[in-house]
Amino acid sequence: MTEQADHLFDANPLPPGDHVRALLSEKAWTQEEFAAIIGRSRQQIHDIISGRRGITAEMAIVLAGASNKTPDYWMRLDAAYRLSLVNNDSTDVQARAKLFDIAPVKDMQRRGWIKNAKDLTDLDGELRKFFGVDSFEVPPEFPVSMRKTAPLTDLTPSQRAWCFRARQLAEAIQVQPFDHAKLDQCQHELRQIAAFPAEAKRVAHIFQKYNMRFVVVEPLPGSKIDGAAFWIDDSPVVAVSVRFDRIDAFWFTVMHEFAHIKHKDGLSVDTDLAGSDQSPPLMKDEVERRADEVAQSSLIAPADLESFVRRYGPLYPKKWIIQFAHRIKIHPGIIVGQLQHRGEIGYSANREMLAKVRDHVVSAALTDGWGQTPSPNIF
Repeated sequence: MTEQADHLFDANPLPPGDHVRALLSEKAWTQEEFAAIIGRSRQQIHDIISGRRGITAEMAIVLAGASNKTPDYWMRLDAAYRLSLVNNDSTDVQARAKLFDIAPVKDMQRRGWIKNAKDLTDLDGELRKFFGVDSFEVPPEFPVSMRKTAPLTDLTPSQRAWCFRARQLAEAIQVQPFDHAKLDQCQHELRQIAAFPAEAKRVAHIFQKYNMRFVVVEPLPGSKIDGAAFWIDDSPVVAVSVRFDRIDAFWFTVMHEFAHIKHKDGLSVDTDLAGSDQSPPLMKDEVERRADEVAQSSLIAPADLESFVRRYGPLYPKKWIIQFAHRIKIHPGIIVGQLQHRGEIGYSANREMLAKVRDHVVSAALTDGWGQTPSPNIF
């Protein structure tokens, strides 16, 4: 640090006017003479020396011309003094910034997940209650069993908050002991209703019939989360966001998360799963590739789809898609979705066949979002 900058970091920096007064004393100039030298009025010089006026960028340049200092020196001198006049304790700001790094506070308040606490202590308490932690020394970890937790380090704050909210909703659903041996039967029942958009309302009922929890949580802005599969004690949970209101995206996500439960994966959080930006298979780990394969094959048998592609590609007339759908008893929109995913047709093709299902789903499932707010006791 140069000698001329030492003053800038004194515990009690002097007012800029004192430095101007010292310059005049050193040069033996009167205020009137100095005003004439720098081309400013005597009143301006007097106002700076008396502390009524600060040093502007323009004034810093002319002061530099009359001294052996730089314009930057005079600007920093003025800034250091002004900072010394205010409470520069940034502890609260740092603590609040840390909380906003952990969670999307404003979005959570808008959704009613936490109270609109403005006081730092109250806000910290609201977030600790939401995440079920005693402190935020480390980012909140997600409970995956009675004695184990898993980090969610690869998720954004919005995605992490979504997962915890899905868990809160799931804990409110009462189920009997889960029997893994009945999952094939459950999968068969789910597949049977995939032919009709309105039947999506039965998904929650089927999951609960087999002692599994199913919840829907609208995604927070920009979170790009599609679903998650996890366990509460020995009870499996499937959570979906239905961020894409399309029959193909909904059923692929449901069966993808179902596959995680079927293979006893402890925790899976899936982002960008059902959109046009799905990750190429080689970029996914083995667990996710397996879940993709199960989801696709559980909806359309691979041999059936391969046969259809060989016969009708690359044109795929709508009437043949509909006939194929009738034959295998699936909605044609699910066929379109799989053809799009395989790159057989573009994502803009046959979009009128991608029926909407969200209203049907949320009408019967425990849902947070789209105007539905669960009881505040779900925490």
